[in-house]
Amino acid sequence: MAFINSVLAWLMKKRFHQIELFMKYPYEVQEEWFKRLVLTAQNTEWGKKFEYASISNPDVYRERVPITDYDTLKPYIDRLRTGEQNLLWNSEIKLFARSSGTTSDKSKFIPVSEEALEECHFKGGKDMLSIYCNNYPETLLFDGRGLSVGGSHNITEINNESYYAGDLSALIVEKLPYWAEFIRVPKKSVALMDEWEQKIEKMAADTIEHNVTNILGVPSWILLLLRRILDITGKDNIKEVWPNLEVFFHGGVNFTPYRKQFDDIIPVGSINYMETYNASEGFFGLQDRTDSADLLLMLDYGIFYEFIPIENLGNENPKTLLLHEVEKNKNYALVISTNAGLWRYLIGDTVQFTSLNPYRVKITGRTKTFINAVGEELIEDNAIKGLAIACEKCNCKISEFTAGPVYFESGKNAAHEWLIEFSDVPENLDYFAETFDNALKSINSDYEAKRYHNLVLREPVIKIVPPKTFYFWLKRRNKLGGQNKVPRLSNDRNIVDEILEMVN
Repeated sequence: MAFINSVLAWLMKKRFHQIELFMKYPYEVQEEWFKRLVLTAQNTEWGKKFEYASISNPDVYRERVPITDYDTLKPYIDRLRTGEQNLLWNSEIKLFARSSGTTSDKSKFIPVSEEALEECHFKGGKDMLSIYCNNYPETLLFDGRGLSVGGSHNITEINNESYYAGDLSALIVEKLPYWAEFIRVPKKSVALMDEWEQKIEKMAADTIEHNVTNILGVPSWILLLLRRILDITGKDNIKEVWPNLEVFFHGGVNFTPYRKQFDDIIPVGSINYMETYNASEGFFGLQDRTDSADLLLMLDYGIFYEFIPIENLGNENPKTLLLHEVEKNKNYALVISTNAGLWRYLIGDTVQFTSLNPYRVKITGRTKTFINAVGEELIEDNAIKGLAIACEKCNCKISEFTAGPVYFESGKNAAHEWLIEFSDVPENLDYFAETFDNALKSINSDYEAKRYHNLVLREPVIKIVPPKTFYFWLKRRNKLGGQNKVPRLSNDRNIVDEILEMVN
């Protein structure tokens, strides 16, 4: 294993020289990818519609092709899912990454081409290891196994063809080369299980006896698994189970609220932490420095980047900026064009540049208000629809509301805390909470998954606040007036705690 570790670490370090190349020549690399994307897609239905054959540069592209989102591309994606091809991208698309829905659907199905899988998602995983090996040249990462906690997938037969849909992590596990099974745990049959309660049990049993040196996953699910392993083994901390564990590669949600939870079960300073910025739509960034949490923007993954200044986001045709036009410490909405046929796609994230040489970013939020404490990605539209259903069934009315996360505390799982000002109070608040919870499950598949058997996210916490609470809160902040609104959802507790302090 020592020889294998040395060889693999050397191979990973070799890729780092290519990473240094796009860091040194960012505009040239992005210009080359722009040309390749437009040229490749010129004979697709989308490419013909917007005359890609005559698009000579990004300026023409920005003038001719509109900003899109999932609802814009959904008619094309629906057709792809029934077996049609050459609509958005020229190669066959049989993979769809399932993620949380939009205002009109419970789930989104993001097309994943073979090029996107190889040149973006797999490449991102390799570069994660390359950067880590470069930062820690004495690593023994490959002396043991990598543990990853992914989602589940299903297979749909359409026109005698197999079409895979599932979490991106599950699609990646499904398509990994055979030799990857020798360096990762758990085995594929366990990794792709649908039933999460059994899955956690089997993952724990399947990994305890292995020499795990690295972990990859979303913090909430990893915590759940590690705590179960400690329960089974009776150990005090994870290093007693896996003494050679050296790094946790994490992404998906803000890690800050989880750091203390990990410190409680992994001795402080005994392992390294590295953040990744990836999504169903693409792999965008990696933490490349050990002393800073910002993320290197990965520029050679088959993605062409544009950025909308956040103050222009509400405009009908917002002007985008290219890399050479952005500034540090300003909020931008991220727009991508990809080798899976997402064209000028508004992904929903906002970023700030922390460095322009090389280009590094930090994630600052979403273009819409949301709660994403454990990967549930609950958006304002979900909340409004869910509350409307609950109000109708419980014969009550809401004047104002706001909500924020309750992070893991005192042995309890995370939750959402809702402060609601009712004009007509429900007769049974517990029934209202149950009805609202079920409505959200029916609307948002990620919320439903996180609420499964209370494994990660417990039932919502509903608190009734007195009449005019939000009025007085706005007045206190000098925010009275028609243009000032109560923020519906927040991904931190600042507003919730401020209001609770005011009413108590």
